[in-house]
Amino acid sequence: MYGDEATIRKILTESGDTWAVVGLSSNQRRAAYGVAAVLQRYGKRVVPVHPKAETVHGEQGYASLADIPFEVDVVDVFVNSELAGPVADEAVAKGAKAVWFQLGVIDEAAYDRTRAAGLEIVMDRCPAIEIPLLR
Repeated sequence: MYGDEATIRKILTESGDTWAVVGLSSNQRRAAYGVAAVLQRYGKRVVPVHPKAETVHGEQGYASLADIPFEVDVVDVFVNSELAGPVADEAVAKGAKAVWFQLGVIDEAAYDRTRAAGLEIVMDRCPAIEIPLLR
């Protein structure tokens, strides 16, 4: 298991409310779009990170984590597993408190590096599934 219940709860309730969603675009058929909407309903600020830097759900998008001109609390990763490790490394460099790899996104080496850097991390889970379970 890549995220115990205590870690999941901590990320969702204590790690902060600014979530950079890597892979979020205006494509409503993509899972990232729906998950971002759920996060917003639960009071999270969702910052789209996508090469197109589109505005999504009313929030300005950025081409990369490094381009975001403010602090980010959690980095939610909607990219292929092969690309997830570099995103986790960028999250560490950005000063995020936590990283969340979505369902199907698995990189054990990145998981270990991220934890070693002092960040919380969950892998192969979905916050839109987990957050309603907190109540």
